[in-house]
Amino acid sequence: MNKRKIGTDYEEQAARYLEEQGLRLLSRNYRCRIGEIDLVAFEPATKTVAFVEVKYRTDAEAGLPEEAVTEGKQRTICRVADHYRMRKHLGDDYSFRFDVIAIQGQSLRYYKNAFDYI
Repeated sequence: MNKRKIGTDYEEQAARYLEEQGLRLLSRNYRCRIGEIDLVAFEPATKTVAFVEVKYRTDAEAGLPEEAVTEGKQRTICRVADHYRMRKHLGDDYSFRFDVIAIQGQSLRYYKNAFDYI
């Protein structure tokens, strides 16, 4: 199985998890010239749009998956989120947050508000 297919499978697992938590998926692999956001989801109860980065590791050898969401990656995600908000005309009526889903083996960890806008 190639890396792209593996990544897609893990993103699908993350999307299902978010839906089980009551979020509605708005976009997968949103891309612009700046970069990409894996998942964009909406939490109706709080009127919050969550920009979600999915990271996975098959084993602990490469470290924890959440450790791969570096400050540089966070900055890129924030810029892409700005683009998404402008493109979709999402203004002050909504709250926004940045989440991380880390998958390692059979373990899935969900970090709401994993980092602040930078």
